Amino acid sequence: MKRRLLIAACAALILTGGGWTWLRLSAGVQMTQAADAFLATLSEEEKKQTVYPYDTPKRLEWHFIPKDERKGLQVKEMNEQQQKALNDLLRAALSESGYDKSKKIMELETVLNKLEQGGRNIRDAERYYATVFGNPSETERWGLSFEGHHLSLNFVVDEGKVVSSTPAFLGANPAIVTVDLAGTLPKGTRVLASEEVLAFELLNALDDEQRSRAIIAEKAPQEIRAAGEPQPPKAPPAGLTAARMTDKQKGILTRLIEAYAGTMPEEVKEQRITAIEAAGLGNIHFAWAGATKPGIGHYYRLQGPTFLIEFINVQPDAAGNPANHIHSIWRDMAGDFAIPATL
Repeated sequence: MKRRLLIAACAALILTGGGWTWLRLSAGVQMTQAADAFLATLSEEEKKQTVYPYDTPKRLEWHFIPKDERKGLQVKEMNEQQQKALNDLLRAALSESGYDKSKKIMELETVLNKLEQGGRNIRDAERYYATVFGNPSETERWGLSFEGHHLSLNFVVDEGKVVSSTPAFLGANPAIVTVDLAGTLPKGTRVLASEEVLAFELLNALDDEQRSRAIIAEKAPQEIRAAGEPQPPKAPPAGLTAARMTDKQKGILTRLIEAYAGTMPEEVKEQRITAIEAAGLGNIHFAWAGATKPGIGHYYRLQGPTFLIEFINVQPDAAGNPANHIHSIWRDMAGDFAIPATL
């Protein structure tokens, strides 16, 4: 294993006209090396908790609700060295902004614990679990799950390339921290700001005829669709197509999509955007349900031939502030978990 990592690292150092230059390794190679390093910190007993066969049905089990038990090794059970190695793995799997969002989502558990005055022991910023499926290798296919309340990140790497990064769920409760609480995120923290602000900006940029097409229901649903299911919903897209939008509106739409795609490393983000462009920006549907202003339950989705984004904010936060609790997700219409979707 150490020899393979050394060879991979040396392969990134090339001689150019100006001397030796480091090439940035692909996201998949970085993830593979970081996963190897993380697993090397574990005892044999800890590896039994962490490593599953790639083809286990548990690889397809995901959810964002608070749960008493989850697959994998809990952060709380890791020592300092193991937690650092796991953080390095998450940094390899995500962009800088994606990593920052994920860590803040975890820290929101501390906010909830304080708001609920310790009423639920499942509110814990270290109650998140890492699971590896298969053998992290640059010649094999393997998977990674990192999951807990309001966070479910799922990856498949094949021969050093990220071939799946979905489902990717990020939630926030509270969506906006409304009070100062000692030892945690400050008042005003808004982890998923762009995902909400840009959507309202797009809705408000529409004219009356466009809004009539975009708004599919006066009341928001209670939850995103197919929560916890291994594949995205199969219902056809609804709402306003981007083909009916102005260039300015398409610009807002693109920024909104990039807010989600940008959770992933640049290489994966570009793969997502390239696939969307190849399928045709005009084929994306923007659908809205519920209130058209913040603070009241609202929902939207963006759906194109290659992807699905869903966002919902209908629940109150722990302090009772209405519509201050976000669920959001990016799914692959070709199939999550690197499994082709069936029609």
